[in-house]
Amino acid sequence: TSIAILDALNAFEGKVIEVHISNVHQREAFRHHSYVSLRADGVIAGLGTQGYHAALEAIMAAAK
Repeated sequence: TSIAILDALNAFEGKVIEVHISNVHQREAFRHHSYVSLRADGVIAGLGTQGYHAALEAIMAAAK
């Protein structure tokens, strides 16, 4: 990810959940670092597309 994305996320005041379809820690080493993680309130990895559903559920629960 780019530092520009991190800058944009830092300007955003809402919750941020980073989602990876695959488990990035089982992949190449260069995928193990994420600038988004520096701002994210949570990270979901390896759940396939269900990770997006889990992220939305987490954000909605935090908003209550």
